[in-house]
Amino acid sequence: MTDETNTNRRHFLGIATGLMGAAGVGFVAYPFLASWRPSARAQALGAPVEVDISKLEVGALLRIEWRGRPIWVLRRSPEMLETLTAPEVAARLRDPESRESEQPDFARNVHRSVREEFLVIIGSCTHLGCAPLERFEVAPADLGPNWRGGFFCPCHGSTFDLAGRVYAGVPAPTNLPVPPYMFMDDNTILIGSETGAA
Repeated sequence: MTDETNTNRRHFLGIATGLMGAAGVGFVAYPFLASWRPSARAQALGAPVEVDISKLEVGALLRIEWRGRPIWVLRRSPEMLETLTAPEVAARLRDPESRESEQPDFARNVHRSVREEFLVIIGSCTHLGCAPLERFEVAPADLGPNWRGGFFCPCHGSTFDLAGRVYAGVPAPTNLPVPPYMFMDDNTILIGSETGAA
């Protein structure tokens, strides 16, 4: 064998060994790097959720779940919407303009929504996380003659109006949160995304 043949053989063996080593590192690194990706379940929990509102009647509340949190979609009647601008209601609210609330910028209005008719909120009291009850009737005996409809937390008595705004003098510190959402069309809301909200 000549020196040139030995050099070519060593060069070939060096390249082959390097390629095999790189392949081995790839096989070892892939499972490690793949473990950093969120699981399918974790991805599903954080993924946006489409909500069909085509059959939601006026005055009705639809409950769904997004990221393990209860989401409520309320289709408000014209009478319900009138209460939101009533001076006697606004005077009793802790944060009527929603300045201290967890919500996207598009919900900083008296209706706290993209479209007046549809309220989308997280149905969890901002005091200790209990689920408020919908109390849409006007002036029931247990809530008094000034009650114009809204949400009542049975755990500690916090009350919220029909936009999820908290009344003053109750344990809940802030309005019910509004999640990010957008209307995909007239019959579908996408919870968890507000890109292109309209």
